[in-house]
Amino acid sequence: MDGGKTVAKSLQIERVGKGDSLASNVAKQLEKQISAGHIAVGDKLPTENALCDLFGVSRTVIREAIMQLKSLGLVETKRGVGTSVIRAQSSETLFAYQIDPTAITDILHILEMRLSVETTACELAAVRRSEEDVVLLEKHFNEFDEALSRGELARKEDYAFHLAICTATRNPFLKQFYEQFNKNVIPRAKLINTNLKQVATDEYLRRIRSEHLAILNCIKNQDAEGAKQAMHNHLYRAYHLYERYQSDNKFDLE
Repeated sequence: MDGGKTVAKSLQIERVGKGDSLASNVAKQLEKQISAGHIAVGDKLPTENALCDLFGVSRTVIREAIMQLKSLGLVETKRGVGTSVIRAQSSETLFAYQIDPTAITDILHILEMRLSVETTACELAAVRRSEEDVVLLEKHFNEFDEALSRGELARKEDYAFHLAICTATRNPFLKQFYEQFNKNVIPRAKLINTNLKQVATDEYLRRIRSEHLAILNCIKNQDAEGAKQAMHNHLYRAYHLYERYQSDNKFDLE
């Protein structure tokens, strides 16, 4: 049995409307099917003719869509074989999984990058934020609090707070850039692998909470310069902490 035909029957596809960017729409839908596992790694995509019928578009559109999937590193085409899925996630999103959140060198490199990007993002967010953005930031701030009360390191909640700041910039490229990461951009996994006393860890997390609150208040009050400085202080303190750990092999949370 032709694997491509079997796959075609199982896909949940929306036919592309005339107002859409045809190839991009097709590529996004196929990418979604691949990432959800409906087309597994090793499976062949349906034939061009089958995809034309599914989406209601021309072969030219299908070929362009497949080129987009190739550029994302999701599929490859071999003559006489067809187009097969070689990866379930875009190579663009795999960057986050190359970060070792327990490696000091990776942590310092990521914090250097964040100092460059997030200070400007925070400044823009203070200028451009909507009331809905403030509500979302307050939600993530409260979720951070709740995670701390459960005795967690709150890495996921921390990442969500910072991502919401990038969203509030109204710059889609800043948001997409930060979305490439996951909670691995938050370096606290290193704390788990040290002999740091719980009381010191708790104090460190309370300090982060205080810094988040300062950032939130500046954005809420549309204080752009204050927001930029608050974010710089927040990230630089983290950078300095891990920089000292690299040289002394111990955390000094004073």
